[in-house]
Amino acid sequence: MSLTIVAECLAAPGQEDRLRTALEAMIEPSLEEPGCLAYRPYTDPNNSARMAIIEEWTGPQALAEHFTTPHFRHAKQVLERVLAEPMAIRKLVAAPAD
Repeated sequence: MSLTIVAECLAAPGQEDRLRTALEAMIEPSLEEPGCLAYRPYTDPNNSARMAIIEEWTGPQALAEHFTTPHFRHAKQVLERVLAEPMAIRKLVAAPAD
């Protein structure tokens, strides 16, 4: 069963471009990971400081491996400097069919 991740970020004042750049830099290397099915950042049209990343992984193991990659570790360091608050991460799976 695939695992969908919704990661919500809020940039500190003046850090919106750095946040966007850091998230966009994650797209290509993440999509090249064997367990990554989708990886796309979104911007709130009413608040450019608020972004979300919607990811889909083949399962929890693929996500755990993603957290060990050099590009993830680099992005984590950047995000620690540019976020106004900790990133909110929700892990979702498909709802069972009735």
